[in-house]
This record gives sequence, C-alpha cells and structure tokens, in this order.
Amino acid sequence: MEQQKLPNVTLILVLGIASIILCWCYGILGLILSIIGLILAMNTSKVYKANPNDYTNYSALKTAKLVSIIGLVLNILFLLFMIGFIMWIGWDVVMSQDQELIQERMNELLNNQ
Repeated sequence: MEQQKLPNVTLILVLGIASIILCWCYGILGLILSIIGLILAMNTSKVYKANPNDYTNYSALKTAKLVSIIGLVLNILFLLFMIGFIMWIGWDVVMSQDQELIQERMNELLNNQ
C-alpha cells in the first residue's frame, strides 16, 4: 500500500500561524483559531496512531501542533493582560473611548503608586 500524507496538516499549521498573528485582537479570535487547530491536530494524531505505516508527514503534524500551542499560550497571555488592564484602568473609562480620559486615569494611577 502506498503511503499518503496526513489530512489537515496544512490547515492546522495555517490556523496556528493565524492564531499567533491575531493574538493582538484582544486574544479572542486567535484563541478560537488555536483551539480549533489543536482539536484538529488531536484528531489527525488519532488517525496516524491507528495506522502509522500508512502516513508520511507526522513530523509536520507535530510542528503544526506546536505552532498552535504557542498561539494558544500567546492568546491566553494577551487576554489576561487585557483583563488586567481593564480592571486597573476601570471599565467605565475604557468604554468611554475618550483618549484624554484614559491618559488622565493612567496618570492618576501611576502617580499614586
């Protein structure tokens, strides 16, 4: 039987790279993409482990899974940073979207410390 490539490896890699790039979108969009990539990677791993002799690019799958994990960690860190920033500055100030008010509030908080 001829060996074939594992399905979805390229898609998993693209999702992982996109999750790293989009981690600056408040951590939400990239988080979703990295979770989807990890779920696909786990399913593809199961396919490989069922018949390891039928597939050739398991190392590419491991790389794609690692990229998705890195994207997940970056998105979680950025999401935690955004939550901390909102708690520090105040939700009402953030929702006002007034740059002067945000700068004034940050100066107040920094000068009080």
